[in-house]
Amino acid sequence: MRLAVNTIHCMDCLQGLKRVDPETIDVIVTSPPYNIGKQYHMYKDIRPREEYLDWMEQIAKASKTVLKNKGSFFLNVSGKPTDLWIALDIVQRFRDHYVLQNTIHWVKSIAIPKQDVGNYDTITDDIAVGHYQPVNSNRYLSNCHEFIFHFTKTGDVTIDQLAIGVKYQDKTNIGRWKTANKDLRGRGNTWFIPYTTIRNARSHPTVFPVKLPEMCIKLHGIRRDMLVLDPFMGTGSTALACQKLGVDFIGFEIDKTYVGMANKELAEQEKEQAHPH
Repeated sequence: MRLAVNTIHCMDCLQGLKRVDPETIDVIVTSPPYNIGKQYHMYKDIRPREEYLDWMEQIAKASKTVLKNKGSFFLNVSGKPTDLWIALDIVQRFRDHYVLQNTIHWVKSIAIPKQDVGNYDTITDDIAVGHYQPVNSNRYLSNCHEFIFHFTKTGDVTIDQLAIGVKYQDKTNIGRWKTANKDLRGRGNTWFIPYTTIRNARSHPTVFPVKLPEMCIKLHGIRRDMLVLDPFMGTGSTALACQKLGVDFIGFEIDKTYVGMANKELAEQEKEQAHPH
């Protein structure tokens, strides 16, 4: 490895990927710019469509070189109400280089009427939880969901579903199926991961919750000496997840301001882990 691990390197990811040894990365978790005009500190998030997609395909090719044969690439992408094709256009560019093993739906906000939940004592009213950016339109719905595409090289990578499992709401299901021998079932491909409530504007326009990369890494399966890569580290969500889980990481980020923010968060989390309340 020609790069220090557990470090966010302030460099372009395509240049950085050239410095990573082939087939050394176990998991890639990332969320690139969506090309929808977000106001980053330095990067201009608007390119001609084909130029942007060509760039994303370069990322696909370079990342495949460094990923292990049994590795996983979790790609979080979305569009905007007026342009819903972006995520699907990106996936088409990845199609010639990866197998799409799973499609996960990251649900950021959800509303469930009590009558649709079922008869459970713990749920007494309608449920409406999570945050999203409302759209001021009489044509489009607010976007409460994003994709997480799980790519692998072969399509037959074993995953650890119960590592992110949930308890059965209906306990009679325990023992009903051969695999249901305890109060834990697979979560499936819909993941409710809400943003935390904040009072001030976010320092980064598209930061994802730390729980998102944490769940991706757990789903792949935490193994000894594993290495996680995020080519678009931003303010460090993937690095924070890795530090929390005790696995090594490498990150790339072109904006030194975001690198500084991420390193500050990592230092604070490390201090909390060393001296828990």
